[in-house]
Amino acid sequence: MNMSRTRGTRQRLVVIGGDAAGMSAASQARRLKGPEELEIVAFERGHFTSYSACGIPYWVGGDVAGRDELIARTPEEHRARGIDLRLRTEVTEIDTAGRRVRARDVDSGAEWWTSYDHLVIATGARPVRPDLPGADAPGVHGVQTLDDGQALLDTLTRTPGRRAVVVGAGYIGVEMAEALIHRGYEVTVVNRGGAPMSTLDADMGRLVREAMSGMGITMVDDAEVTKVLTGDDGRVRAVATQDAEYPADVVVLGIGVRPETALARAAGLPLGDHGGLLTDLAMRVRGHEDIWAGGDCVEVLDLVSGRERHIPLGTHANKHGQVIGTNIGGGYATFPGVVGTAVSKVCDLEIARTGLREKDARRAGLQYVTVTVESTSRAGYYPGASPMTVKMLAERRTGRLLGVQIVGREGAGKRVDIAAVALTAGLTVEQVAHLDLGYAPPFSPVWDPVQVAARKAAAAVREAP
Repeated sequence: MNMSRTRGTRQRLVVIGGDAAGMSAASQARRLKGPEELEIVAFERGHFTSYSACGIPYWVGGDVAGRDELIARTPEEHRARGIDLRLRTEVTEIDTAGRRVRARDVDSGAEWWTSYDHLVIATGARPVRPDLPGADAPGVHGVQTLDDGQALLDTLTRTPGRRAVVVGAGYIGVEMAEALIHRGYEVTVVNRGGAPMSTLDADMGRLVREAMSGMGITMVDDAEVTKVLTGDDGRVRAVATQDAEYPADVVVLGIGVRPETALARAAGLPLGDHGGLLTDLAMRVRGHEDIWAGGDCVEVLDLVSGRERHIPLGTHANKHGQVIGTNIGGGYATFPGVVGTAVSKVCDLEIARTGLREKDARRAGLQYVTVTVESTSRAGYYPGASPMTVKMLAERRTGRLLGVQIVGREGAGKRVDIAAVALTAGLTVEQVAHLDLGYAPPFSPVWDPVQVAARKAAAAVREAP
């Protein structure tokens, strides 16, 4: 099978990856250019497109009724909009000199070359799977795609035992631990760090640990998995560390993800320190006028530290796709960067962060002060007021806001957006303290918790030597 390059004025856009960034780029390009101007071919090696990977733990846990609830747009809908979407088709090689890609049908093995005028690389990220004995045994699951989520649910349905071990305590690990608790499993989380949620400073992570323990999750910190033990049937039966074994009928890897850039690396495309593709502000791969990249396979500019970071989030991926599609479609758009905002939950505990942690600030060579305050989500006298802890980092001498972490109950998590806007605007903590935020007793104390922390941080900046 061969697809020769289109002659005349009609161009061809080839997209590798059918999820958030890839299909957002394809859809936006199609809005701006009709089929007579731009042919769009998209290759996706899985069974699904345009879905919310962030929703998989809530589907596994039963909060979301079914898989289809997570799909924003089906393959049929994309095809109806003039996008030639090929499912179960994997791109195995990029020939930048010849401006073509080699594709392979996953089921039949058939291969062919497809030429391009514009190429979008949206290959996403892959779960970190430790190089350990038994890590590939049946019953051990990574959770990154809908196919992964379905495979895990199939295992949970077939497995008679009710013991689960989650390896890692980042966002994925914490959310999957809660999902498995909801399904009636005894859950142990093995974490090599001193506290869950390494995206927080350790003192804030300990608050998350208390909440997880309160849910009945067994937390094992400062422990490294050395092997996955299997039974006579070859299936997982336990996870071993240097000091102990933890029985398991199912194991979920929540160690994190890495950019899926093996294809790009083989093609000689530029990668950053974290293994992600490097692009300019228009999301064009550096040094390649006709190649674009977005989503979890790229590194982006951190507006606070000024360094490149890998932050795999669907919010960024969709924005990348919009920018890419606009530029390919003849418009102009840029993606300026991020401040590292993220929010999650454990039961009714909300966890949020934005900007730099203490170790990030030290790594960037910044001098800083930190403050931590206790406040409430509403006026203290108003029914339903719940406690909230806010930690804030500010640059010494200048008072520039560097980062905020929040752990609390209902109403805590989305308060991080105040700090995200302030970080993007480069505000000082003094300016944050005087922002004109909305107030009424059902929504906030007179001084919002973020502003309480900002006032205290401003005072610490003034008093710092």
